[in-house]
Amino acid sequence: MIEITFNAFSFVREKLKKQNISYLNSVMKLADNTTPHKLIQDLGLTQEDVEAVFINGKVLPKTTPLQNGDRVALVPPGTPGSYRITLGIKELDKA
Repeated sequence: MIEITFNAFSFVREKLKKQNISYLNSVMKLADNTTPHKLIQDLGLTQEDVEAVFINGKVLPKTTPLQNGDRVALVPPGTPGSYRITLGIKELDKA
């Protein structure tokens, strides 16, 4: 079992709010080897709802195994162009 701190932004936040799921510095307990891909599913979201996943401040693939103590944030599509480069989302597009 691992424990992460979870945040969601913009439209993802709104979807979670409708489901009464905590989305702001929420501490979550997850099974070992959980990935953001699985977390997204478990939260009742689609993969298309989330464009980028920040793990400890870096944009990483949705297939990255989460570790105990990670800080995880979900970002929906629609982040403006200039921010895509600054946040590292543009680099993820190339991967």
